[in-house]
Amino acid sequence: MLDHLEPALDGVRDRAGRALRWTDPEQRHLTLAFHPEVPAGAVDDVVADAGRIAAGHAPLDLHLAGAGEFSHRTLWVGVGGQVRQLGALLAEPWLADDDGRDRRRAHLTVARVSGAAPRPRGRRRGEPRPPAPATVLLAEAVHALTVYRGPQWTADGVEVVASRLGEGRSGGPLHEVLATVPLRG
Repeated sequence: MLDHLEPALDGVRDRAGRALRWTDPEQRHLTLAFHPEVPAGAVDDVVADAGRIAAGHAPLDLHLAGAGEFSHRTLWVGVGGQVRQLGALLAEPWLADDDGRDRRRAHLTVARVSGAAPRPRGRRRGEPRPPAPATVLLAEAVHALTVYRGPQWTADGVEVVASRLGEGRSGGPLHEVLATVPLRG
């Protein structure tokens, strides 16, 4: 599934240059929900909740499709296929976020705006601020990947993954699978 994505990313990668920092292909994973702060003592409860919820849902036929961005900083590829059933899985109360933000969106993060991205040049008094070049390149990458559709696969489980920011290759996140729970419904 991910091998099919690489040729689609190559053209986008060439155009973006250093403006985007690409995720390590070995660390890529489909994110269903993101919860930034889970205390170490709560991990067992999270795994138990995920197992209980996943047991009530059948395996899903999915494919990667389309693209988008989060906060003008993160490029992601979306998910197609049995999206209604996936939506039902995502609607489950995985965890309540204290900040009230809904962080449940199935996606595969492929790049983030780089700290090495070029900065906008100065402007004359009264001129509107131009968009940052990296923001323009990110928007172009989203546009280029909007038509992407990958091969179908069957998702038969959910992995609970810990992300350790800054501990991965080139200062990126390091993802560790803590548990895999089957979709059985």
